[in-house]
Amino acid sequence: MYKNILLPTDGSVLASRAVDAGIALAAAIGARLTAVVAIEPFHRIAFAPEQLGFTEASYIAHGRAEAGKVLDGVAAKAASAGVKLDVVLRVSEPAHEAIIEVVTSSGCDLIIIASHGRGGVSALVLGSVTSKVLARTTTPVLVYR
Repeated sequence: MYKNILLPTDGSVLASRAVDAGIALAAAIGARLTAVVAIEPFHRIAFAPEQLGFTEASYIAHGRAEAGKVLDGVAAKAASAGVKLDVVLRVSEPAHEAIIEVVTSSGCDLIIIASHGRGGVSALVLGSVTSKVLARTTTPVLVYR
């Protein structure tokens, strides 16, 4: 069975539901968890609303602070379920690359990741961290929708 489950999260409601499911699974099978938050790289020419109005330094500082809150929340939930947890914060990598790197470096044998379930043109235009992880990893992935 699985021994170390990776829980990528961005703190969204959907990701939090996947985290809760991952914690419940880990508690049921006696696995440990590794939670990861990836802060996307800063782009000098930004189209993403979360990057407008920030300098690179302030964007990274803000991202680290928000990621810390998210990881603290996961840690509290894992502790209350009696599940061992490692937390990882990655900065300046595309999220899917950070997730795949952490899977390898942490020895995770399952990824539980949320998906918004976008289809059609929306999925093609917006892309998806989940679909990129699915396409690029050999580690089993449980997609929580």
